[in-house]
Amino acid sequence: MSVPQLVVHHDKELMAQAAAARLITKIVDAQASQGHASVVLTGGRNGNGLLAALASAPARDAVDWARLDLWWGDERFLPEGDPERNVTQAREALLDSVPVDPERVHAMPASDGPHGTDVEAAAAAYADELARAAGPENHGAVPTFDVLMLGVGPDTHVASLFPELPAVRETERTVVGVRGAPKPPPTRVTLTLPAIRAAREVWLLAAGEDKAQAVAIALSGAGEIQAPAAGARGRSRTLWLLDSAAASQLPKALYPPASP
Repeated sequence: MSVPQLVVHHDKELMAQAAAARLITKIVDAQASQGHASVVLTGGRNGNGLLAALASAPARDAVDWARLDLWWGDERFLPEGDPERNVTQAREALLDSVPVDPERVHAMPASDGPHGTDVEAAAAAYADELARAAGPENHGAVPTFDVLMLGVGPDTHVASLFPELPAVRETERTVVGVRGAPKPPPTRVTLTLPAIRAAREVWLLAAGEDKAQAVAIALSGAGEIQAPAAGARGRSRTLWLLDSAAASQLPKALYPPASP
């Protein structure tokens, strides 16, 4: 697993714009080298801020949207179209304004879908979809994502992997159902750490003073059971994209002074 790298931006708006530009470049490079790209999206204010910045970026047209697979790191187990679902928010922020191939937008199941309210069945179905997309070159049960993005919660959770809960301890399955999440809604579907670590690059997004303590804990050598963000690592790169407020509790030696 890769060693975390940090980029600290002045504020959350600049962070979102810079992250969107970085993501466009990564997608274009992947499509040029392998013919397609695979990205895992995240929700929350920072994930949606990045998508909105991408939607307004002139360079967005450099992406061949028809050759991009989109997945999600987690989802609120709510009915299709619910405004709290990550996929609903992603459509509003970006997807409805770009020519994505609907067959390559891999939304996690909704609670009114074919699995009903059985969150474990929904999780197993998404795991099967990931496994079908994985080729022999992936050497595992998920495709090798080019970029997997995660928002960092104030409690250090990423995706719907919360400190000490069973999902963060999972070592075999790639997708699990979550019940009793400490933030609403309590029922969710999430990738596990083994699935997250299959990504070439993992980007962790955090902006705002309310994230400062979580960032400091996750980057201080904490264990992944107590601080799930500490366990989110990419195979070739782990990138923390922060604003100055979220980085405010880090030792100054930990991030480069030249960060924009």
